[in-house]
Amino acid sequence: MEMGTLPCHLLLLFSCSLSFPLLAVSQLNSKQEFIFNGFNHTNQLLLDGASLIKNSGALKLTNRSKYDMGRAFYKDAFQMIDPANRSAVSSFSTNFVFAIKPQIPGQVDAGGYGLAFVVAPTTEFPGAEAEHYLGLFNSSTDKDPSNHMLVIEFDTVNGYGDDVERVGNHVGVNVNGMNSIKTEPAAYFTANNVKEDMTLERGEPIQAWIEYDAKTKLVNVTISPFNITKPLQPLISVNVAPDDVFIESMFVGFSASTGRNIGSLHYVLGWSFAMNGPAPSLNLSQLPLPPPEKAGSSSLRPEIVALIVSLCAIGLCLLGFFICFTVVRRKMRSQQGHFEDWELDCPHRFLYKDLHAATKGFRESEKIGVGGFGSVYRGVLLANQCEVAVKKIARKEDSMQGMREFVAEVESLGRLRHKNLVNLQGWCKHKNDLLLVYDYIPNGSLYSLLFDRGRLGIVLSWDHRFHILKGIAAGLLYLHEEWEQVVIHRDVKSSNVLIDAEMNARLGDFGLARLYDHSQMSHTTKIVGTLGYIAPELARAGKASKCSDVFAYGIILLEVATGRRPLGSGDFILADWVAECHGSGRILDAVDLKLGSVYAVEEVKLVLQLGLLCSHPSAKSRPTMRHVVRYLNRDDPLPALDVLELASGSRQTHSLDAKFLTVFTLDSSSTWSKSNLSSSVGTFSSGSLRR
Repeated sequence: MEMGTLPCHLLLLFSCSLSFPLLAVSQLNSKQEFIFNGFNHTNQLLLDGASLIKNSGALKLTNRSKYDMGRAFYKDAFQMIDPANRSAVSSFSTNFVFAIKPQIPGQVDAGGYGLAFVVAPTTEFPGAEAEHYLGLFNSSTDKDPSNHMLVIEFDTVNGYGDDVERVGNHVGVNVNGMNSIKTEPAAYFTANNVKEDMTLERGEPIQAWIEYDAKTKLVNVTISPFNITKPLQPLISVNVAPDDVFIESMFVGFSASTGRNIGSLHYVLGWSFAMNGPAPSLNLSQLPLPPPEKAGSSSLRPEIVALIVSLCAIGLCLLGFFICFTVVRRKMRSQQGHFEDWELDCPHRFLYKDLHAATKGFRESEKIGVGGFGSVYRGVLLANQCEVAVKKIARKEDSMQGMREFVAEVESLGRLRHKNLVNLQGWCKHKNDLLLVYDYIPNGSLYSLLFDRGRLGIVLSWDHRFHILKGIAAGLLYLHEEWEQVVIHRDVKSSNVLIDAEMNARLGDFGLARLYDHSQMSHTTKIVGTLGYIAPELARAGKASKCSDVFAYGIILLEVATGRRPLGSGDFILADWVAECHGSGRILDAVDLKLGSVYAVEEVKLVLQLGLLCSHPSAKSRPTMRHVVRYLNRDDPLPALDVLELASGSRQTHSLDAKFLTVFTLDSSSTWSKSNLSSSVGTFSSGSLRR
């Protein structure tokens, strides 16, 4: 099985006592409904042909081979007609997300031919052909009334037969064959009832809903882009006679095929289905993305062999050019500085001139963040027009602190890949400047959304807050338990959590991170962190561990729920105040007033109580991040809190924080976003502040 790009969230597998950390499928009822938020760790599908499940959880139906076919059906049949009452036909509803990736982005009629959702009396189709038949029919079985099949096609090439006049990129409803009883160009209706065209074969995820109402005999087909909720008006609504299609027991699934040209890749990313009721809603945040794959055919045909021979001959003529290119490349690398041991396994090394051009010469107008480490600039790479954030760490020639943090971030974040972590694209060294290149995150930091925008009257909703907290927890779980090594972040705070365009949390700033093997204990004894987020044992002995990261996450939980900073004016400490509210039975008094009454009471209580548990003064009493994720998902009940123990520990922590506040001056933290964002807490390392 090929490696995917995105890990999935933890769910429970039906009728199995084992718990899989990356499980992304839950069967609700084997006879009436099911839901797959990704397809990892499932044996509920019957796969045929080229279809397979990738490690990311994506169901791939076809390769890019010629005349390829792939099918995937749910393993159990559904009763569509009551055998005791032939007129009693069942309704059904399904919701799925699919993606069709062309061989060349933007290429039309690439060899498709699309995919189809199928309701059929069998999962085997002997003699079925590729191309327009989509792996379901052939010239002799097409249009046969005995097929008893309902096919909803998402076609990417021009029609054939009776449909020859129809162009590609359309949706069609077919009965017993590939001639459509009704088709529409791919489109969706906006909230204002405006019809917007869509392109099926562009590689982007697309949502689809198919509903059959047995009373009205109507089939409704609706599609929309991945990030848009279900439109109110369906794209297609057509009458289908049940006698033409349905028999007592039928299967549901998907089929796809390619043609004479090198074809497209067809993916299904999530799928739910229900009888006589609405299909369960998919959790879009848990769905995998279609992984990048190299184009290529499955075999070398004679014309390909001839082409290779020709290219080899041309290659001899280009050998001189290659030698010149190698010499120039080595010269450019020598100008960037020699490679050190730690650089060999790190991600892409950018040329300084490319980053200089991307940021318009590190122009002041492109600066989006300033901190003790240097500055952050927004840039656009000229090669691919990709937006990036460039962190420029200025250092003195004799200073090793900047280099240590630079190396730590490249070594740790450079090999980490998780949707809730900031993606490091690459790095660059130029004279005394050290540069890190990240994905550009448009919505800024969690801190700015809570406090800077709060001052402008822009309130982060509770649903978004709860979703963000789950994302941070998933990222920390990956760092602590799911990567090849244990990663202690050591600077978890709201200003280091960035929020992307889909309101997903992305934990960043790994300049203080430390790595060690799962079988080892942390040997870190240096006191680093941010005032208000520092665990008591770290303040006393400088002992950083997974527990100290959990403590900082607990402060973020309280910060997000209350809308208050960890430390306030006077002797205000957030954890103390929430503990007092909890002890007096008035924990909801701590809820952010800006939310009004628009929040889920049970979720808020869970977050506040979990925040107190994670920020417990005793490291042994704090949960692991795996337990935190289970608590947030309501998989396990939250243990009871000892109010007296919390109060006693809070007084000790309060005393320690007061000592630190006496010694250190508060400074502001920064991050990159569309505006210069700052927080009111400082970060110190070995007695000196950093941002």
